[in-house]
Amino acid sequence: MIVQMERARVSGILLRLMSVFLMAAMSAAVHGASKTVPVGQIMFWRSALALIPICFYVWCLGRFPYGLKPRYPRLHVIRSLFGAFSMSLSFVSLAYLPVANAQAIAYLAPVLTLPLAALLLNEKIEKSLLICVALGFLGVIILLWDALESAGKGAWIGVTAALGYALTMAFVRVHIKKMTETESASAIAFFFAIISALVGLLTLPFGWVELNWPIFGWLALAGILGGAGHIASSEAVARTPVSTLAPFDFTGLIWAVGFDLILFATLPNSLAYVGFLLILAAAVYVAVRPNRT
Repeated sequence: MIVQMERARVSGILLRLMSVFLMAAMSAAVHGASKTVPVGQIMFWRSALALIPICFYVWCLGRFPYGLKPRYPRLHVIRSLFGAFSMSLSFVSLAYLPVANAQAIAYLAPVLTLPLAALLLNEKIEKSLLICVALGFLGVIILLWDALESAGKGAWIGVTAALGYALTMAFVRVHIKKMTETESASAIAFFFAIISALVGLLTLPFGWVELNWPIFGWLALAGILGGAGHIASSEAVARTPVSTLAPFDFTGLIWAVGFDLILFATLPNSLAYVGFLLILAAAVYVAVRPNRT
């Protein structure tokens, strides 16, 4: 029994590392497409094309189409609508910020839950955790300063959207963990892709652009990588506690910096690295600290 639990934990960690890489690559693809394609159109193609790896995965397991059937559809609707809103914020941040900057701010998700818990649940926060919150927001201010200098017009929009994404993702991850008690990872990913695609489609009357092959290539990559990453992430959460997986999320910043350099010839300056380190220090401490409840 202990050996099986350890194997599940290790497999969950490996799946999380894979999902972090896939999601960082997806973010790079979204950043590439966002220069000319509106957010709603990106959401549609990213979500619709994500159905390909999701359905292929279920078919390989020999569970198609039964593996896509939900037990509690209401849970999927809530998760998917909230997730679609979170996705739109993420894509807006990627439209205005380098991939690494948007990725770093997203790591505030576990940090932002602390003041929310104190405000909404009357939980007491240790002084060390208050310091973490302060360090995290100081890192964001530094990144905002850097973004305003380097990215110019609209950078504050990207930072605000990235903060909103970090906040909503804190809720989404907890909700997904609860859902895995009754729902399969494939069903969670499948219904999220469908509902997000429908939400993106609703933006068609507001104006979509005509796609050429290079731009469609970015969108196709975003969809395939996002679908595969979502499955890997959900499977990881189903096998391993969220608290165990959280520290491995931060490897995504390495990939994000690499994609910025290789694909977009962009590197953070020294000021941005200071912001990265402050946010990472706060997030890592929150993720690995002992549970004192």
